[in-house]
Formats: sequence, C-alpha cells, structure tokens
Amino acid sequence: MQEPGIPVDEQERLSQLRSLAILDTPPEERFDRVTRMARRLFGVPIALVSLVDENRQWFKSGIGLDIKETERRVSFCAHAILKKGVFIIENAEQDERFCDNPLVTGDPHIRFYAGHPLYTLSGQPVGTLCILDREPRTFEEEDINMLSDLAGMVEREIMAVQLAISDDLTRISNRRGFLALSKYSLEICRRQLFPATLIFFDLDNFKVVNDTYGHAEGDHALKLFAEQMRESFRTSDLFARIGGDEFVALLTNIDPKEIVALIERFDSDLKAKLTGLALPYTIDFSYGSVSYEPLKHSSIEDMLHEADKAMYARKVSKSQSSD
Repeated sequence: MQEPGIPVDEQERLSQLRSLAILDTPPEERFDRVTRMARRLFGVPIALVSLVDENRQWFKSGIGLDIKETERRVSFCAHAILKKGVFIIENAEQDERFCDNPLVTGDPHIRFYAGHPLYTLSGQPVGTLCILDREPRTFEEEDINMLSDLAGMVEREIMAVQLAISDDLTRISNRRGFLALSKYSLEICRRQLFPATLIFFDLDNFKVVNDTYGHAEGDHALKLFAEQMRESFRTSDLFARIGGDEFVALLTNIDPKEIVALIERFDSDLKAKLTGLALPYTIDFSYGSVSYEPLKHSSIEDMLHEADKAMYARKVSKSQSSD
C-alpha cells in the first residue's frame, strides 16, 4: 500500500482547516444536501465530504457509510488533496497503490473512487467531495465536470464559514472565530489538565506607520505580523487579529515558564523578516500574558480582559522608561 504524501504547505493547511471549527461537529443539511445529490446523480452507494486532519480523515457528511473517520494513512482523500482536479481510481483492486489498502480488502470494499479537492479562500486543500463504489467503473469528462460543480457548492459553504470567522486582511481568525475556537481548546485543557497561556499583543506606535507611509503600508505591516504568527506558533495554537492593531494567541500544553523565551524568539524573527525586506520601519509591540486557571477563569473573555490589562501596564511602563 502506498501511503499518501504530505502537502508542502501542511502547517498552513492544518491551520486553515482547524480555523473553520467544523471538525467533530454534527451533520449539517448544507453539506448533506450535496452528498445526497452526488450519490443520486452518479448512482453510487457512498458520497462523502471528507476533511483531512493531521492523522485522520473525518467525514463532515457521509451518505452510505456508517463510520465517521479513518486513519489518514489509508485515506484515498489524502492522496486526492495532493492533486489538482479530480483524482480518479477506476479499479482499486488492480491499482498497486491501493490494492492492499484495508479499505479495499475489507469494509467498505472500495473499488472505484473519485474525489475533488476542497479549497479554502487562501488556496489550501482541506479535504474532498468524493464518491465511492464497490464495483469498478469508468469516469467520463462529463462526470468530472459534474463532480467539480458539486465540489464548488461545498467549497462555497466552507468559504462562507471562513469569511464569518476570518479577518479579511490577514486571513487569520477574527475575534468571533477566536472566541469560538478557544472555548473548545480551553475545555480540552480543563479535562486533560493541560496548561494554557493567552498572550495579548498590541502594536506600538502603529499610527506612525500609517501616517508616515500610508494605510496600504500599514496593512502590509499587519499582514507581516500575522504571517510571523503563522510561522512561529504551532498548528495546535490559536491566534487571531481581534482589533485594528491587536492580536492574540492561545498556546496550549506548553510550560508557562517558556512563554517569555518564546515571545523573545517571535520578536527576533519578526525583526529579521522586516530587515530582510529592507522596510523603512520596524514593528514593535507590547504584550500581556495570563495562564489559564479553571477556577478563576470561567471563560476566554475573562482571560482576554486580564491579558489586556497586563499588556496595557507593560505598554505604560515602556512609555515611561523611554521618556
């Protein structure tokens, strides 16, 4: 069996997938409607909206299949997201990549597979719309076009989700998206007794960048800051732009004692990025951090308020020391 490769933009892909906050959520009619259409139009027993997570594929919609997920290493869809257009296996039993795959030799006894990647607004493939049959079959050009059209319907729903929870400029989570995702993360930390730290960032003297170099350059600076957050933080971390020049990050399962060193590395890497781009300004920031205490913090909003106060105190201290 040939296991699927890993996309070159895997970290960003996983970040985009998880920012959607639809993994492990109940079925939704807007997705089930499309898989019902696909099964009827193509006359197949199984149609899926499959999302490829780090170590599994999970089915947001599954018509004709009882299970909700499989291992990623046996996933046909994990192969499909590596390709452009429709990925087709007309007879898996005669395909050396899949002939000994447990999904072929055992339930659901896949013989035919066709899957179209589903892309986010920024172009990452997070999963597929796919159809499966227990008998070999051919797939003509008209079939390919029809499956592509149906996949476009699913993509529009995914993008609608993304637009509601993403910041238009930086393409990271907005305040609404962060609040929704962080509640889930804190609940896991509470149950598993994992540590969590919230960091509140506020850019220093950002108005000067806008006033001196124009708002287009100010937008560029915000996007660079968000880009550095993607590069510096793990895919399991949550980060967002929650205001004009305000950003937050929720770091889970990391020793709070390591936070200061982590932020110092983030600051150093950010400045190196700006130097490499030969920009005429730097991006400085103040931050406040707070460690999650389940008995003290009843919600993520409590932590945001406390971290904001800590950030403001640090900003005032920096201002006074520079006078």
